[in-house]
Amino acid sequence: MSGAEVKHSCGLFGVFGHPSAAVLTQLGLFAQQHRGQESAGMCTTAGGDAPVQRHARVGLVNEVFNKRTLEELANPIAIGHVRYSTTGSCTDTNAQPLLFNYAGGQVAIAHNGNLINAARLRRDYEQHGHIFLTTSDTEIITHLLAKPSHMAKANPLPHVLSHLQGAYSLVLLLNGKMIAIRDPGGFRPLCLGRLDTGAWVVASETCALDIVDAEYVRDVLPGEIVTIDDSGMKSEFFAEPPGGRASQCVFEHVYFADPASNIFGQNVHIVRTQMGRQLAREAPAEGDIVISVPNCARCAAIGYSHESGITLERGFTTNHYAGRSFIMPEQHMRDMAVKIKLNVIKEVVRGQRVIVVEDSVVRGTTTRGKMGALRDAGATEIHLRVASPPIRHGCYYGIDFPDRKKLVAHTRSVDDIRDYLEVDSLSYLSLEGMLSCVKGGADHFCAACFTGEYPVPIEDTFSKFEMERHQVKMFD
Repeated sequence: MSGAEVKHSCGLFGVFGHPSAAVLTQLGLFAQQHRGQESAGMCTTAGGDAPVQRHARVGLVNEVFNKRTLEELANPIAIGHVRYSTTGSCTDTNAQPLLFNYAGGQVAIAHNGNLINAARLRRDYEQHGHIFLTTSDTEIITHLLAKPSHMAKANPLPHVLSHLQGAYSLVLLLNGKMIAIRDPGGFRPLCLGRLDTGAWVVASETCALDIVDAEYVRDVLPGEIVTIDDSGMKSEFFAEPPGGRASQCVFEHVYFADPASNIFGQNVHIVRTQMGRQLAREAPAEGDIVISVPNCARCAAIGYSHESGITLERGFTTNHYAGRSFIMPEQHMRDMAVKIKLNVIKEVVRGQRVIVVEDSVVRGTTTRGKMGALRDAGATEIHLRVASPPIRHGCYYGIDFPDRKKLVAHTRSVDDIRDYLEVDSLSYLSLEGMLSCVKGGADHFCAACFTGEYPVPIEDTFSKFEMERHQVKMFD
């Protein structure tokens, strides 16, 4: 995907029972920086009744944490978060983990996903006098925890979770325990690992386990609560997957996750390579070279090249210091970052019939610019092959797709998109072809952005800034 076109939400990491938990958490967050570049944060505690310490603000991991802050956060239990704001704006206040005091003690919470009923719940609680300190959907969870009738239950957490709708992988610090939770659909990944010291680790992606030398144990399952304390790890389930089927986000495999990670039981690089092979079978093209728009389409381009027998070349250079521009919050910033990030290698593409492999196309504006750059560099033909179906619908579960009217495929046919992108031919991987590359296919994955079939019904038109608009209405 052309990086300026879509944004993800967050990456989670936690360590229980290690003297250097804060340092390990910083490393785990750094390994998942691709999941969010707006803000980073960490909460730590010594356990028991000891207070929770927090440091979180806008910035990259290496900007937010330094030697001094890590020394101040030194404790054996830590959770951390990197964020792209899919609900609520990018501010220090909204940086996670969030930390609150309530009658049950302190709770720190880090969240990946979107709660589609958060605005309604917030309105209900505000009408009963609750005061909200952030504009993040995550904060509603703490208000649910603090409700007296919920606190009175012998086991309040499953009851609280039953009120939530949408996507949520969560890591909490609560009463000296680290708790990992995945929503009943299992939209977002979350896994457990263990260090050779016996300390437990939780992460959004297995690549973060690798960086701290933790051994992968298993995924947190859809609808599961995993509680880790001084006595060990225990598990309970609070809900079954809706309709008996999981709703894992197929876009994790298409674009978001690191190729080194194992997501939903499969290695991301292998899946993307298979998608590229399937694309070559479905949409062959006569060309001299295959290139990818780095970085995420690289795996699919390898598969396309292997299956087609056409030589794989490097057509673009990448400036790794430019960052992943898709996570930058404003369009003009993303446009400038993309120009800095990719440059055509003219000597490779000049005079060549070029097959360009992309993982996906969202708005199409950046893709169009890159295809134009290839043409200017002397490519005689450009055949664009996309390793996923056309994106025609918005996402409400943790991907900040633009309004569907801004999606290039929302009202255009493939031929119309080809003309808009100014390429000689254009083909997408079929929905069936994409789902054939992931374990369980349609029975285990959400593909709503392609199909418009939402596994969790959407209550209202979701907006990233719904909370801000609601606040304005309150004080007008």
